[in-house]
Amino acid sequence: MSNPTTKTLHGSPCLAPGALALLLLAACVSSNPRHPNKVHDAAAYNVQLGIAYMNQGELAVAKDKLDRALAESPESGDVHSARAMLFQRMGDAPKADAEFRTALRLAPHDPEVVNNYAVYLCQNGRINDGVRHFEEAAHNALYRTPEAAYTNAGVCLRAAKRDEEARADFGRALQIRPSFAEAAFQLTDLEFQHGELAPARAAIEAFVGRYNATADLLLLAVRVARAQGDRAGAQRYARRLQLDFPGSDQARALAELDRNPG
Repeated sequence: MSNPTTKTLHGSPCLAPGALALLLLAACVSSNPRHPNKVHDAAAYNVQLGIAYMNQGELAVAKDKLDRALAESPESGDVHSARAMLFQRMGDAPKADAEFRTALRLAPHDPEVVNNYAVYLCQNGRINDGVRHFEEAAHNALYRTPEAAYTNAGVCLRAAKRDEEARADFGRALQIRPSFAEAAFQLTDLEFQHGELAPARAAIEAFVGRYNATADLLLLAVRVARAQGDRAGAQRYARRLQLDFPGSDQARALAELDRNPG
């Protein structure tokens, strides 16, 4: 089961070819600190770069970028939220908590900040507070992806083995956006884990027949079909997984499943 994730990390900037241009643009923008818009832009770019380096595991470089962002825009909730995630990755819980509290003080109604704090709470075992903050983000009219917040709430609840509550949140996510694959995967995986093979299979087939299939859903479809004793169905989904997602973690998991069918 995947961990709760922030929207920023779902769509995080990668250090691909465009990263160098982004870095140069940030440097140019910060070269004139007297212009408030340019200062804000410089801080925003350094936050993006900091998160990108964080996702690459380059924590020292990430800290440098986020320290720059803090100097450029010390009253930005986004900056403090990003720094909180960095300190969490560094294992410094007191600093992470302090940065999140600062972010919430500066931007109490920013759904991105609230969502990121909710992830932090869930990852640190504070389930009720985390779910409450996810739902607060989902109810915020400014939040563009409430389905992600509900899905994260469900993942948080699943980790606490509160499966029926999780099921309800995945359902809320799919009501908002029926094509949201992560919510579909989480809900059908939950059904599979409870031995509800028929509804899990029906939900997967309905989803992949209407929307883009993901590697997670295709691998789950293989497992469900095998559990039902449907060899032909399992092989059909296995072929699709191998063709559509070659080299993926899920394709490798399928190969391991074939080697150890028990």
